[in-house]
Amino acid sequence: MSKARLLVVEDDPNLGDILQEYLNMKGYDTTLCRDGEEGWAKFKKDKFELAILDVMMPKKDGFTLGKEIKKVQENLPIIYLTAKNLKEDIIEGLKIGADDYITKPFSMEELLLRIAAILRRTQKSDEIEALKIYNFGEFELHYDEQYIKGPNGDHKLTSKENELIRLLASEVNKLVNRSHALKQIWGDDSYFNARSMDVYLSKIRKILKDDPKVQIITVHGEGFKLVVSG
Repeated sequence: MSKARLLVVEDDPNLGDILQEYLNMKGYDTTLCRDGEEGWAKFKKDKFELAILDVMMPKKDGFTLGKEIKKVQENLPIIYLTAKNLKEDIIEGLKIGADDYITKPFSMEELLLRIAAILRRTQKSDEIEALKIYNFGEFELHYDEQYIKGPNGDHKLTSKENELIRLLASEVNKLVNRSHALKQIWGDDSYFNARSMDVYLSKIRKILKDDPKVQIITVHGEGFKLVVSG
C-alpha cells in the first residue's frame, strides 16, 4: 500500500521541520513548504491526500490558500493550524470547507490521530461495502463521488457534508443521536466539534430547501432527524 501524501505549509522553521520529520517517521510522505505561495505552487505540481495549513503566514495566509485549493480540488481534506483559539477563526475555516483545525501548542500524537481519522473517512475501504447512492425525496446522494443531485441541479460536497448526509439518509425519519454522529464523523463530541457540526448542518439545510418535503428537524437534547414527508 502506497504512503499517503501530505502537504504541510508552515512558516515556523522549527515546527515545520519537526512536523515533516515526525510525519515521515510515522509512515507518511510529507512535503513541507514555508509560505502560502510555495504551498500553492507545490499543490498545483503534485497530488496530495491531505493538507495541513498554518493560518497566519507571510505572502499568502492559510485561509486564502485553502480557498484556492478547494476551488481546484474540493474534496481534499484540510487541517488548519492556528495560534489563536478564536471561534471566529474556527468558523471561518469551517465556512471554507475545513475538515479540522488544531490550536498551537499541540501534541504530535493528537495531530496524528486527527490525520488518521480524516484519512479513514476519505479513503475508500475495500473491506466496507457501503451504498453508492442514497435516495430521499427528490434528492440522490452519490456518496462515492461526493455530490448530491437535487431538483435544481447538483451540489458538490465536502467530505464532512458527504458523511453527515449519508448518516441522515441511512436513517430517514429516525432519530440520529447527536453524540453518536459527532463520534462517528468527527472522532469525539467536544464543544468545538459540536459547533463544527452545526455549521455543516446549516449548509446542508440550505441545499435541502430545494425540496419542501425534505427537512432536518432538531430534537433538542437528543439529536436530529431527516424527515421526508409525502
